[in-house]
Amino acid sequence: MSAAYCILPAISHAQLLTGYGDINIDAPPSQPQIISDNEIYDSPSLDAHKNIKTNTYTNFLTSPLSAEAPPEKQPLDIEADIMNYNDIQRIVSAQGDVIIVQDDRILRADKVEYAIDQDTVRASGNVVLNEQSGDIYLSQNVEYSNELQNGTVDDLQTTLADGSRFAADKGRREEGARTIMEGASYTACDPCKKDPGRAPPWKIVASKVTHDEEDARISYRNARFNVYGVPIAYTPYFSHADGTVKQKSGFLSPSLGFNSDLGAFIRNEYYVAIAPDKDATFGLQAMTEQAPLGLIEYRQRWDSAGLIVDGSVTYSDRTEELADGTNIARDDELRGHAFAKGRWDMNDQWRSGFDVAYVSDDQYVRQYDITDEDVLVNTIFAERFSGRNYATALVQLFKDIRVSERQVDQPGVLPELFASFTGKPGAVPFIKGRWDASLGLLSLFREGSDQDMIRASADVGWKRRLVSDYGLVSNLDLSLRGDAFHVNDPDISTTTSGNESDSLETRFFPQVHIETSYPVARNFEKAQMVIEPLVAITASTENDENDEIPNEDSQDVQLDASNLFEPNRFPGLDVVEDQSRVTYGMRTALNGYEQSNAEFFLGQSYRFDKDNNPFRTGSGLSNRSSDIVGYIKGDLNNRYRMQYRFQLNNENLSPERHELDSYADWNRFRLGLNYLYAQPISGTELNETREQIGTNAQYYFNPKWRMRIASQHDLGVDPGLRRGSLGIDYFGQCVSWSLQGIRNLTDDSSGDSGTEVLFRIGLRNISDFVETGLRDEGRSP
Repeated sequence: MSAAYCILPAISHAQLLTGYGDINIDAPPSQPQIISDNEIYDSPSLDAHKNIKTNTYTNFLTSPLSAEAPPEKQPLDIEADIMNYNDIQRIVSAQGDVIIVQDDRILRADKVEYAIDQDTVRASGNVVLNEQSGDIYLSQNVEYSNELQNGTVDDLQTTLADGSRFAADKGRREEGARTIMEGASYTACDPCKKDPGRAPPWKIVASKVTHDEEDARISYRNARFNVYGVPIAYTPYFSHADGTVKQKSGFLSPSLGFNSDLGAFIRNEYYVAIAPDKDATFGLQAMTEQAPLGLIEYRQRWDSAGLIVDGSVTYSDRTEELADGTNIARDDELRGHAFAKGRWDMNDQWRSGFDVAYVSDDQYVRQYDITDEDVLVNTIFAERFSGRNYATALVQLFKDIRVSERQVDQPGVLPELFASFTGKPGAVPFIKGRWDASLGLLSLFREGSDQDMIRASADVGWKRRLVSDYGLVSNLDLSLRGDAFHVNDPDISTTTSGNESDSLETRFFPQVHIETSYPVARNFEKAQMVIEPLVAITASTENDENDEIPNEDSQDVQLDASNLFEPNRFPGLDVVEDQSRVTYGMRTALNGYEQSNAEFFLGQSYRFDKDNNPFRTGSGLSNRSSDIVGYIKGDLNNRYRMQYRFQLNNENLSPERHELDSYADWNRFRLGLNYLYAQPISGTELNETREQIGTNAQYYFNPKWRMRIASQHDLGVDPGLRRGSLGIDYFGQCVSWSLQGIRNLTDDSSGDSGTEVLFRIGLRNISDFVETGLRDEGRSP
């Protein structure tokens, strides 16, 4: 195939290059010249139109720019089978596989006319324009100007860089960044491969559509939303992001559903991209059985700070539980919540922040699915990081929103001060190791005549790690701690002394903790096996002050493998584990070289002193020989995971606690199981045997369809189903939706009880869109 090639400038001061020679465009119109490699032809003044056929092909992508073109203008590169030039009208005509390149825009057509002075290009026949952004415009007749940035077109078909598509009867292009279409439609759905003319799953049809690439927004006038070609909704105006940016104003995925307490509801939110560093979301949930719920969220980031504020408000009734356990209905009242979180990195060492949580009543946040927290925390804090040192100061207020007999009066922390200092390893003279020290002050206040407490603490310690030539690993830990407690209006239930007056108590507590292990490893072809016996000796003085000091932060003692070897198994500072003991255990691990591993641990401790045990019955530590604790866990190819933790009675090996978490992933079918069995612990909220099992499963029928099911069963004193859910999800190429039913069987006053059916839909580039989680592999069943 013969080809002609030329470079045309955006203005006239340049040369037209062809395979035969150069055409001097600046020559007088009456004396056009064709300068050939062999000879020169002089043309009469009336023969102004020359037909140039070439047999030489030059790659237009690598051709040099004209040296005479101003730097702000890019030349126009043309390649075609046949090229004609009219030197009077200064028009270049090209036919047959025409390709024009200018400023990274590529135009292809069967026929093109380029008017040099007007800088206009008329193209016809299979016209294709490739934009810098990757967008592609197809038509049959088009006229472009201003370096292919402006243009008018008939019968436009557009495919954007992300695969979404436009179709329009007419359109015009402005400044290379905005396309205005009439009689147009938009969809993010790919055409059906078997039947390209088939109506897509969804399409927006409008009398006028504007695509502003700089603003990354698509706007519609008189828009109809079609589903498989059937119009189901109309709006006079609508706009959404075009999918090219992460932050853009627009509607989020709407939610439809039914709640036995709220009735049928619809929820929709509008996201406002205020600026790159701030945004907001406004929402409304309309319900048939309750007044509408208004929602708002605001987020902002600074160079060294961040802020998130969200809230809601409504006017509705509720069910309240009285002190005697009966439920009563409260009339409509103003209800709502406000949460806020702020963080400020003041400099490289200081950070401060706050957390604010307000709710109008205890049931509200669960009734409207805002949070499932049991205790809301309000905090103002500042903290300092300096190498190995740390300090913090905070004020906290708590609100217990549990609707049950477990709700207690939470104290306020006004304030808490804490600082810790850690030396460098090996910095201690003569004995090496590293030193550490900490200081703390805690003030707890309650309203009225309830118990208040102030605690001051200080401790110093020394740690060193020793590894012998034979592989014996020892960790030495020496510490000395002093505490002072001032108690007003003491609660006699938190002490064993029965002291009912204000008191001041002090305590000094030295402790030595030495932990030794001897890990042995052996390598196999596909794994490494490690066997590690462990033993620890812990020694301290007897501390009778445990009976005089109220227990505010050391009540929830739960023995397991994670804290068995800790020097103090109490979680806080109020109670210390005194006297001496020995702790022993065995850890075995098999670590595969291909993302698989297994581990087993078994351990126990023994107190040398048979009297004055500070632990409560049921904790696993109330006897001289502690309960036996351990775990078995494994992971096979990141597909099958299991962790089983257990606590066995030290006398008869009867179960005190079982915890199982497991997960299996066959890609198409995925299954999760968790199980808990726990005996009661005296003096804690765990005052009765608990046994529950939770299951969840999901099955992918194919990459587009998934079914989900989950349940939570109580197997304890009051057995029965507590929560069940069933859902089905669809993951299309351009649309995703989910339908889920949830049933909660709890007390009405909790705000959790009831049945809920929820439908959520996501449209690609318009609202939240979820893709399939099915992996593309041949290993699924």
